[in-house]
Amino acid sequence: MMKYVWMLILSVGFMIPAASAQTLDLQHIYHPDANAKADITAAVKQAAKEKKHVLLQIGGNWCIWCKRFYKFVEEDSTLKAAMENNYVVYHLNYSKENKNLPILKELGYPQRFGFPVFVVLDANGNRLHTQNSGLLESADSYDPKKVAEFFKQWSPAALLPSNYVNE
Repeated sequence: MMKYVWMLILSVGFMIPAASAQTLDLQHIYHPDANAKADITAAVKQAAKEKKHVLLQIGGNWCIWCKRFYKFVEEDSTLKAAMENNYVVYHLNYSKENKNLPILKELGYPQRFGFPVFVVLDANGNRLHTQNSGLLESADSYDPKKVAEFFKQWSPAALLPSNYVNE
């Protein structure tokens, strides 16, 4: 009987981490049917209200590096907090179903860097920066220091004029 109890405890112990790992839906990060223009307008409005910037993560559900970045940040509490504290995030779809080319044109053709590519907008919807995600990589993943630095350097606080008065 004790053997069965231990087997039950062990199997439950293995199931709990597996269940929590399955909470990330990596197949539906991007939404081809979304009205991206309206969604970005709403994100800018929310960013203004919350005194944040907008981080557009451009890519598609077909893109392994897009999924890796999403998972990488979601599973790192420090990076996730830095992102959530400074940005309203929107996943802008680029796929055969919907390339969102008019929006990408307005953003200065960020797709030239490959996918994912990140565009930072201020709380007025002005493009501040386009980030080639390849520069944030390390081997077959992303580099936590590089990603943290990217989040920091384009955060609202980094662009406050008061930070540079005495230089």
